[in-house]
Amino acid sequence: LISQQATNDWFEKNKPDYVFVAAAKVGGIQANNIYRADFLYENLMIECNTIHASFEHKVKKLLFLGSTCIYPKMAPQPLNESYLLSGFLEETNEPYAIAKIAGIKLCESYKRQYGCDFIAAMPTNLYGPNDNFDLQTAHVLAALLRRFHEAREQGTTPTLWGTGAPRREFLHVDDCADACLFLMDRYSDAMIMNVGAGQDIAIAELAAQVAEVVRCRGLRHRRIEPRRQVPARQ
Repeated sequence: LISQQATNDWFEKNKPDYVFVAAAKVGGIQANNIYRADFLYENLMIECNTIHASFEHKVKKLLFLGSTCIYPKMAPQPLNESYLLSGFLEETNEPYAIAKIAGIKLCESYKRQYGCDFIAAMPTNLYGPNDNFDLQTAHVLAALLRRFHEAREQGTTPTLWGTGAPRREFLHVDDCADACLFLMDRYSDAMIMNVGAGQDIAIAELAAQVAEVVRCRGLRHRRIEPRRQVPARQ
C-alpha cells in the first residue's frame, strides 16, 4: 500500500465495494520515538494511496481507523471527538499522530468535495489474539504480558517504565471489529467517532492484573521514574 501503482492495481483487480483502512505502521512509545520518519512517511503513503484509490474506483463506503494519539496531550478526560486539533500533540508519537490526522482529514475532505461516504473512527488501545509481543515495538498490554511471562519463567523481577499513574482504556479486537461493522452499516457523518469500552485503568493496576493472570504474584514490582535529560557539556 506504500506504492500508489500497486494499490491501484489491487483495486482494479479486486473492485471492492467497502474498504476498512486498518493497515498502518504501528508500535509502542519506543518505536514511535525512534522511527519517526518511517511512521510519518509510511502511514501517509498507505492512507493517501488507499483513500484516493477508493475514490477513483468508486468504492461505496470507506472506514478509516485513527489512533488515540490524534488527540492533544493535555486534552480533558474523557476524550471527546471535538478535542481534535485543539492543542499540542504528545511529542514522542507526534509524527504518527500527524499521519493519522491527515487520514481523518482526507476522509472529511473527500466527503465535502466529492460527496464520498468516507468516515473515520478512533479506536482505543486494542488487545487480543495475534498481537505484537516484540518488546521493541509492542504496545503496553502485550509488552506487560511478555515481561511478566518471561519473569515468571526466569525467576526474575520485571522492571517497568514510568510511575504507573497514567490511565489507559483497552478494547478487545473482536469488539472493535463489531464496532467497525456497525459504523459501516449505520454511520455516515463527517465527525470522527470514538470507539472504546468507556472505562480506563491505571498502568500500575493493569500491571498488577497481568501479574495475577500469568501467576507472577511472588515477584516484586519495581517501578522506575523516566530518565531525566542531562545537558551536554559545552
